[in-house]
Amino acid sequence: MTRTPVKTVSIAGSHGNAHLSKVQKAFNALIRQIEKKRAQLAVWEAAIPPFRTKHATELVPLYEDVLDLQVKMVHALDRAAGQKGLTKTERRRIALLITGLAGTLVTARDDAKMKAIYNKYSQSDYDAEETAGMAGMKSLLEDVLGVDLGEDADIRSPEAVLQRAQEEMHAQRTRFDAKRKKSAKQIAREARQEADDQRLRQSIRQIYRKLVSVFHPDREPDPRERERKTALMQRANQAYEKNNLLQLLELQLELELIDQAAVNTIGEYRLKDYNRILQGQLVELDQQIRGAERGFREQFGISPYVGVSPENIMRNLSDEIMATRRTIRDIKKDLLAFEDVRAFRTWLRSVPLPNTDDFSDVPF
Repeated sequence: MTRTPVKTVSIAGSHGNAHLSKVQKAFNALIRQIEKKRAQLAVWEAAIPPFRTKHATELVPLYEDVLDLQVKMVHALDRAAGQKGLTKTERRRIALLITGLAGTLVTARDDAKMKAIYNKYSQSDYDAEETAGMAGMKSLLEDVLGVDLGEDADIRSPEAVLQRAQEEMHAQRTRFDAKRKKSAKQIAREARQEADDQRLRQSIRQIYRKLVSVFHPDREPDPRERERKTALMQRANQAYEKNNLLQLLELQLELELIDQAAVNTIGEYRLKDYNRILQGQLVELDQQIRGAERGFREQFGISPYVGVSPENIMRNLSDEIMATRRTIRDIKKDLLAFEDVRAFRTWLRSVPLPNTDDFSDVPF
């Protein structure tokens, strides 16, 4: 079913915007800002599905190929470590390379064989290191946030520790608020806020009821018209549930329940209420846009320090695909060096060692 184009809601002065009041100008400015935020959110929502498809079909298989080749590299290094004639320095380099790469693979795949090789060359125990690291993170969070996470906190999962910290902080705030007595000014302020919120809800409800009275589908005998009104009713319900004043006003214009003259003559007192509602919508749209970006980063493991936008994510993905293909070619080339002792020792001297704290720079 084709939807009627959305009609723009705005107040027009009789001789241009110069004759609009301050409240009317604020109303129009809020409408423009909301339209801009709507467009930004729509661009994000449109950009993510094709990114997700290309990521799953092109990049993820390449990531798996890299991990498979890295497993081969660890086993090749493990075999090479058993060769005779290696110097202490060469054996030290092999151990460092294995430790860095095997530790990364255990994290990525929870591979028991990789864990055993890591333990063999690190002279440590992977599980013990993880437990100690999480215990340190728990202790740091307790010190920084001033909370007690308890002995039963699941320190095996960073996400679980952070979630527990947030829950404990919320519980502390709740306990503090319950103990704190409210002043007469606070009580009066909250009462005024509740009265204002009730009035705003009533403004939304009045528009919604007018819409429902006109196109409620249960009152329509014609099947095609009932279908059209059902779709309109769904739009009205969604807008009402979200306190979306602008969408309700747009529906009124679309259905010609109000015209431009009616918009122009909305009273100042009512406009002030509308402006408060629109300000809330603007804040919510900002939150939705930030949420879309945050969810995108979390889903695809993108660092918060990497700039992303709907306009550049596909280009960045293509660059990542090309870089991963180059990594695969480099690892395959490196593996050829293991076929000859001299070539291997030359390669071993030239390959940079991983940082002991961060293995992201491992060349393979």
